[in-house]
Amino acid sequence: MNTATPTVLVASDLDRTLIYSAAALALGMPDPQAPRLLCVEVHEAKPLSYVTEHAAAQLRALAAETVFVPTTTRTRKQYQRIRLLGDAGTAAPRYAICANGGHLLVDGVSDPDWHSEVLRRVDAACAPLAEVRAHLAATTDPSWVRKHRVAEDLFAYLVVERDRLPEEWLAGFTAWADERGWTVSLQGRKVYAVPKPLTKSAAMREVARRTGATLTLAAGDSLLDADLLLAADRAWRPGHGELAETDWTAPHVEALPQRGVAAGEEILRRLRAAARDHTRSRSRLNGEPGALPDPA
Repeated sequence: MNTATPTVLVASDLDRTLIYSAAALALGMPDPQAPRLLCVEVHEAKPLSYVTEHAAAQLRALAAETVFVPTTTRTRKQYQRIRLLGDAGTAAPRYAICANGGHLLVDGVSDPDWHSEVLRRVDAACAPLAEVRAHLAATTDPSWVRKHRVAEDLFAYLVVERDRLPEEWLAGFTAWADERGWTVSLQGRKVYAVPKPLTKSAAMREVARRTGATLTLAAGDSLLDADLLLAADRAWRPGHGELAETDWTAPHVEALPQRGVAAGEEILRRLRAAARDHTRSRSRLNGEPGALPDPA
């Protein structure tokens, strides 16, 4: 970790915030003007997720200048497929938040005390996962559900045919789940059902406590990111995703117009600029030079 900016913590969602599948790139320009892309995830021997080359450089610089914490709903196994900062063997971020806050990774290993505390909170406030799974099995139809999945024995999700998903079912399931302490989120072709105490924000606060961060920055695109953005000192969301579709915002959350992979690049630029502004301000208050070059 670079000690030049030890007080800034950046907690960012990954999918459709920093990294993008081919279907989510939203390359709206003529082909010859499209940015060069770098693959950062391979699954079953096929490229799966991308960033622009410029975003990759910004991301490496951000990780060197701040406490950068990848923050995702992905399982640990799904997260560990991603090469955010370079090829296999390159140092990964020390902290990562997986399973929507259910696992706090420290040097790649889940913190058992944190995980036990999360389970205690969920058990105290929510209907059991088995009840949610039974409800999904009883109310969904194979004509629009492709897969039923459970993530880390913490939450459930469906892979659906988005154009066939009945809106009335989604509204009804959302209300049913809410009464039982669960949150429902539609992201692309996936419908997530997540216990309300299972939050990215709680895990981010824990990392901030451990690192002594005095400024927290965040980014995300979905309903499951809203608590993370609200908990941060400053935050950004792209021009796509659940939050954009509902025009969700907060006084300290900036809604960007960019969509797709271009939004990921702009988010990284804003995160670096905000981190450097904070570092300069702290340096001036402490009577230090604090001369950092402007982001490239």
